[in-house]
Amino acid sequence: MKRNLFITLLIVFNIAIDQISKMWVRANFEYGEIKNLIGDKFIMQYVENKGAFLGMGSDMNATLKLILLLILPTLVLGYVIYYIIKNKELDRLSLIAFCCIIGGGIANVFDRITRGEVTDFFFINLGGVFKTGIFNVADLSVTTGMIILLFSGILSKKEKATAS
Repeated sequence: MKRNLFITLLIVFNIAIDQISKMWVRANFEYGEIKNLIGDKFIMQYVENKGAFLGMGSDMNATLKLILLLILPTLVLGYVIYYIIKNKELDRLSLIAFCCIIGGGIANVFDRITRGEVTDFFFINLGGVFKTGIFNVADLSVTTGMIILLFSGILSKKEKATAS
């Protein structure tokens, strides 16, 4: 029970932080408004995304959007929740990673269901070195979860190699 409570709280935390940040942006920004956070490197710009990551698929027909942006992600998220609850062998780092991915995924699917679009507002531009599209906290949760999962997999392989 303690493990399932940890999973639930971490997923809910990811969803809550995302939804609170989106509500704050919608209440405090005009659509398209830009505010510099740290010079012109870290920027906030309020936009609504009708597609997936970086607006991909925003021009798809309604049936395809329903399948690819709502039904399929919901099924995948459901399976991943089932997987982490049933798989008691997952290490703590992988569990945290999956919870971040699930929380971010649910938050964006929730937006698509309730609003028909996803609120995005962060933008990073480090000149020629690194530049992102406009994203939100849910996207950050999913990306962080993927990086942690990758890192966890590398650590796990090193531990197995050392044990052998």
